[in-house]
Amino acid sequence: MTIHSTPEREPISERVSAVVTRIGADTLLSHRRLEAGDVLTQGELTLRYGITYLGKPQLSIVPDLVVADYGEMLAGEAMWQFLMQSAHLYPRADACGWDRDGNEDLVALKQLDFDHPYDVFAYRERKDRIPLARLTAVIASEQTQFPQRLLAQLPRFDSLDVWRAHG
Repeated sequence: MTIHSTPEREPISERVSAVVTRIGADTLLSHRRLEAGDVLTQGELTLRYGITYLGKPQLSIVPDLVVADYGEMLAGEAMWQFLMQSAHLYPRADACGWDRDGNEDLVALKQLDFDHPYDVFAYRERKDRIPLARLTAVIASEQTQFPQRLLAQLPRFDSLDVWRAHG
């Protein structure tokens, strides 16, 4: 029997310098203050990604450890790559992490919807478990320096006017 050591639990986190603005029911991420809305925070932020539950897109888990059904444990970038590339091959594997309220969560991968857009959460501090906001869009030019993982999950608009015209 192979003994696998437990890695330090580590969610996928990306640090950005940004402004989080609430306009109505939407929460936008931008490099600069927008000309409208309520600024929730600005400065260095941590972004994390929540994978939604199958059939329950209002629920998601921010994974920080995956326990594969063959016993291997993965965290951080290795965990994320496993989830993105191999989760469908190991439906009995478990994802450990927390929900949007910061509560511990454990779910079998077969209960997650990897085809639904992921939740993107903004946190003030890296150690925080309860997000400041769930982001709905990015306001930034095409040449933005925001992480590709973020841009793959949220719609991006060149300006607030373009965002308004879209909605």
